[in-house]
Amino acid sequence: MSSNQAYQGTYQGEPAVWLKFGRYEAVMLPEVGGNLIAFRDVEKGYQLLHEPTQEEMESFKARPFIHGIPVLFPPNRFDNGKFPWNGRTLEFPVNEPTTGNHLHGFVHSETWTVEEFGSTANESYVTVALKVDEQSAVYRYLPFDFTLRLRYAISENGLEQQFTVINDGKETMPCLYAFHTSVNAPFVPGNSAKDYRLKLTIGDRWELSERMLPTGGYQPLTPDEQLMKGEGVYPFFTSLDNHYTAVPQNGRNRMELTDTQAGLTLVYDAGTSYKQWMIWNNGATEGFFCPEPQISLVNAPNTELPADEIGLFSLAPGEIWQERARIYVK
Repeated sequence: MSSNQAYQGTYQGEPAVWLKFGRYEAVMLPEVGGNLIAFRDVEKGYQLLHEPTQEEMESFKARPFIHGIPVLFPPNRFDNGKFPWNGRTLEFPVNEPTTGNHLHGFVHSETWTVEEFGSTANESYVTVALKVDEQSAVYRYLPFDFTLRLRYAISENGLEQQFTVINDGKETMPCLYAFHTSVNAPFVPGNSAKDYRLKLTIGDRWELSERMLPTGGYQPLTPDEQLMKGEGVYPFFTSLDNHYTAVPQNGRNRMELTDTQAGLTLVYDAGTSYKQWMIWNNGATEGFFCPEPQISLVNAPNTELPADEIGLFSLAPGEIWQERARIYVK
């Protein structure tokens, strides 16, 4: 029997699709927002994504933001829950009382449909989709007909993500997404986070107000942030909840997390459609942090900045947007 498999099972009691290929395994949770909750190197014992414990499962399902790879649409914060779009204003619930903002959108907790899973000589894969129309709970806040499709595959080249958005409706819709990807540091068992160095393809840091909304200006990078942009920095050098422009290096938009003791680098190549990065490190607490590739500036529809500059993308009826990402260890 081949060790390469794709099958339906459970993860901490939750319905799941398991993928196995060579030394890798991954787990998808269709009923919790299509979250790819685990990606592991079984032979080496590396747990690359931040997974919930059994005790954390209920809090994870209530707020599935800091485990695995949750999908955010629309991403991040919106001033007073207001989302102006094509001459009207969409109203989102204010779910972050401390800032008076809406946070993280409506698809991260929805049940996605498993369309296909399987294994070949080259990969093990799963495809899930979320169809939004008038019958969908999401439609109440995002009144557009569209399909989101996520395909994950593992192979000898690591984990590949393919994300597709299809506008099935008759009006132009917003195409604003992010992934609240949560990675472990350390990911090598027994090693210290102090030996880890983070590199991220950032440009400028956006100035954020006390309500965590961009003012439209930039702030100078600190020496540690310059290291993060260059040769790498300890990921927990200070508390981070920062927003940056994305500036590809060598043609790629990526995070690199290096274990200097093991001589290994975890690469998260996110794709160049993402024009911004958020990074959050849980108050500088060692263990995990979230490098979040984001199409658009936080609160983008409420700003006057040029649409292309801030990733304020749209999809006309019948149009399709797609991007790929890959996570692997080198």
